Amino acid sequence: MSKSIFFLSSLLLIGLISFAQPSHPHSSHDTVKTKNLIVTYGRPTMNGRVIFGQLLPYGKVWRVGADEATNVTFEKDATFGGKPIKAGKYALFAIPTETKWTVILNSNAGQWGTEYNKNKDKDVLSVDVPVSKLSSPVEKLTYTLSGKGITIEWEKTKVMIPVSF
Repeated sequence: MSKSIFFLSSLLLIGLISFAQPSHPHSSHDTVKTKNLIVTYGRPTMNGRVIFGQLLPYGKVWRVGADEATNVTFEKDATFGGKPIKAGKYALFAIPTETKWTVILNSNAGQWGTEYNKNKDKDVLSVDVPVSKLSSPVEKLTYTLSGKGITIEWEKTKVMIPVSF
């Protein structure tokens, strides 16, 4: 009986220790919003890495965040990069280069970030936006919203996607 109690107690202790240990370190998540626009995204950090051109190769599709695909919700019809977009929730992707990003809205807002190639037939629109270089690095991927649109900053890169309602 005492061996059984010791065995069960040991299993319980191991289980509690395992549960208390952090699992895989995930990126933090954030939501930014205005009256008519909501962006929900994973916020990866640089952690001393070179992001654009290395971790994120130029010319390849990126989910513009970490974990699940970044979601952009338009509360009413708008223009995105000068093109009309219907109210709704969309997954956001980009193909970064050194001088411009091709930003893509995809109608499959619930997809995991790396599933894009299976869902690219659900692209709703794409726009090209210029890249600006920042003088100081931004450690965590950051989205900000303004009356002009969506600004994305990370590392020493900044893009602004015009949005109007």
